Parts: sequence; structure tokens; C-alpha cells
Amino acid sequence: MSSERPLKVLVYSDDRTTRESVRLALGKRPAADLPELEYFECATEPAVIKTMDKGGIDLAILDGEAVPAGGMGIARQLKDEIFRCPPVLVITGRPQDAWLATWSRAEAAVSHPIDPIRLAEVTAELLRQRVESLPATT
Repeated sequence: MSSERPLKVLVYSDDRTTRESVRLALGKRPAADLPELEYFECATEPAVIKTMDKGGIDLAILDGEAVPAGGMGIARQLKDEIFRCPPVLVITGRPQDAWLATWSRAEAAVSHPIDPIRLAEVTAELLRQRVESLPATT
């Protein structure tokens, strides 16, 4: 399943330590069968929109607890505005908030505090689906 190019992952949170926790949990690759990851960190909603509008992102990981713009609202906006929007994983404040991810149209949710094993598993599954859906390059 490996491809030549790295998979591009956008990580959004207004909290630098949350962005760092995501990067450390996933490392260079969340699973051996996936290509390496290239991270694009965003601390503001405008930065997320600008980065996503450029295209090429394979997965967006959005902090639902970010302020002033929460990741769930941004996820819903991305799903409304981007044709063939890449998968979105939302980090919720607590496990009971997973239903909000459904409203946001995110494909998956994990909760704070970030469990590195769970985050890697969910991320790997979303990226596998993404790689399988991409057109083959020759």
C-alpha cells in the first residue's frame, strides 16, 4: 500500500502542546504499511482554510476544544465547502462528545487526553481509506 509521496496531515489547535501531542503520537508513520507523514500545523481557523484550499491534504486532525474557532465547526465548514474533502478526525473534549463529531461530519473522533495508541489506530485507518481512494499515479 505504500506510495512514493508522504501523506500530508493538517493538525489544527490553538494550543501548541496539543499539536505537539498529535505529532508525537503519530510519529513519522502511524503504521508500517503507510508512507511517512508530512505535517502542516495550523493555530488559527484562517490558516486551516488557506491550507485546505490549496489542496493536497490527506487528513485533517482538528481540535474540537480550540478557541475561538473549534475544530467541529471548522470540520463542518470544510465538508460543506471542499469538493471531495479529505477525511477529518476531531479531537473532542471528552468521550461523551463523540456525537458532536457526527454533527460536524468528521469521519472519526478521539478524545482528550490524547491516547497515542488510539490516535495512531484511527489515523492509520483513515489514511488507508484515503490512499485506496486516490487515483493511481504512474
